[in-house]
Amino acid sequence: MTEHAVGIHKLCRNFGQIKALDNVSFTVKRQSIFGLLGPNGAGKTTLFSIAANFIHADSGQVEILGVDVQQIAQLQGRLSILPQDALFQRNVPILEQLVFFRLLDGRTRSEAVGEVKKTLEMVGLGEFMNRRVHSLSHGMIKRLGVAQAFLGNPEVILLDEPTSGLDPANARQIRDLIRELQSRATILISSHNLAEIQELCDHVAILDQGKLVAAGSVAEITRAGRKIDVRLSRPLLYHEITRLSAPQGIRHITDSGAGRYTFHINVSALEAGENEAEAMDQIIRQFLRDLLDMDLIPREFREGTSLEEHFLKVTGKGGD
Repeated sequence: MTEHAVGIHKLCRNFGQIKALDNVSFTVKRQSIFGLLGPNGAGKTTLFSIAANFIHADSGQVEILGVDVQQIAQLQGRLSILPQDALFQRNVPILEQLVFFRLLDGRTRSEAVGEVKKTLEMVGLGEFMNRRVHSLSHGMIKRLGVAQAFLGNPEVILLDEPTSGLDPANARQIRDLIRELQSRATILISSHNLAEIQELCDHVAILDQGKLVAAGSVAEITRAGRKIDVRLSRPLLYHEITRLSAPQGIRHITDSGAGRYTFHINVSALEAGENEAEAMDQIIRQFLRDLLDMDLIPREFREGTSLEEHFLKVTGKGGD
């Protein structure tokens, strides 16, 4: 068994003069929740389409569970996908449509009905199982697509914009289901909701104009910003700002008002050490001790940049 559930190797795909994917390579560990990010037209849907064998790459390879996706039949029952705009028969009850999918996968009718009912309940559509698709709202159709992707026991699940169009309560429900599935599946999520990806995913890859511009763990990527954002129980006094600015690790402090501050880390202080992560941890521990000594309570605390800030930086959409 390989360590990685998904391997993307030097993947290229052109549409005429447009390079949708340009030599993209990364791997996805088993039982991880992996985010695929990028602006519109970055190549996310093209990559998912190749991974599902809907279209072929011009060159390169996608392996899922050690199988080249061009041999997609070998992944039957092991790979599932939610396309960005999943389509269903408008005049067939949703229960019957999903049961049909399970019958194609070799289930008996009684097994299929049981699985489908359970999955529809999971996504909040249990009471609508006999409704036809034309009578469902956009959000309900989205949840139906998610239900189809969750059917059975797939080992790898590809979800293209799984919560787009959902209200906050339903989006939260889908995120909770994704977390529950992580114990038995590897999940790749394409999304424009960067806060959602930061909350859900342990690793991400960022595409821009068909190229891979960043990849790694969310912790590594967001930590790279080398700053601390904090909201304190009260505004800092002048002598407190002076004290907190004194350690070698703090370069300067930005006051955003209402007790919110950004403490920018001295990069040279980090690079002087053998272990940057350890050096950063020491700076943060000292910073928190100083706050507590001054009876200042951090109401909010975030180390590094947000995923959104890093995304805007590496895709050239966020100034410096």
